[in-house]
Amino acid sequence: MPEDAPGNPGAVRTDAQPAGRRAAQYRKVREMQAKLHRWAGEDRSRRFGDLFNLVSDLEFLAEGWLRVRANAGSKTPGIDKATVADIENRIGVGVFLDGIRDSLKSGEFRPVPVRQVMIPKKSGKLRKLGIPTVTDRVVQAALKLVLEPIFEADFQPCSYGFRPNRRAHDAIAEIHYLASRPRNYEWVLEADIRACFDEIGHVPLMGRLRARIKDKRVLALVKAFLKAGIMTADGDREETYTGTPQGGILTPPTQ
Repeated sequence: MPEDAPGNPGAVRTDAQPAGRRAAQYRKVREMQAKLHRWAGEDRSRRFGDLFNLVSDLEFLAEGWLRVRANAGSKTPGIDKATVADIENRIGVGVFLDGIRDSLKSGEFRPVPVRQVMIPKKSGKLRKLGIPTVTDRVVQAALKLVLEPIFEADFQPCSYGFRPNRRAHDAIAEIHYLASRPRNYEWVLEADIRACFDEIGHVPLMGRLRARIKDKRVLALVKAFLKAGIMTADGDREETYTGTPQGGILTPPTQ
């Protein structure tokens, strides 16, 4: 990666950052994301290295924290029973983020199993959700901030699912456009991949990731999340040989 990637952006030392500081933090993250997206688009064969320094960067972690905090699931704890409010009131955000950064930098960070929750579906069946700890969610959010602009450059314009600034209504508008005169398309095909997130293979998923990412620490971190396991309601730990539990930042429907 070019040397203009941020090194040490300055620690997020206070729990309540001034508005100007938050704006500067957001702007710096967005500028780096724009660079990553541009570099990925300019060279479709490029494999990115030295991304771990961004994932463990305090500005990226702080932005990840803000996104986790703003999510509707901020009141839902993982297996450690800690919520966003608990961390704010008992630990302090600055200390919390410093701890995450230090554990990432030292190589001591390890994702823990997600907490399994069953929620009803419209069909009457139950959907399995895996709720990560707030710590794991923040690291996942930082990972997403770094990886998303790279892979966004590879998507086709006709792809709308779970992409930033795109939604199902945009796809519907495109269908309406193509089905109207003078284009007059007549067929709309709908399909679904059964249990996609439950059964997606880790090997092909990591293979797709390696096509663009060569930073071994980032690859190891993603794999660690995939293999973190599930803690059932009965307290039993289940290994995750395939799939990615819905409920975390890195699973699109629940981000």
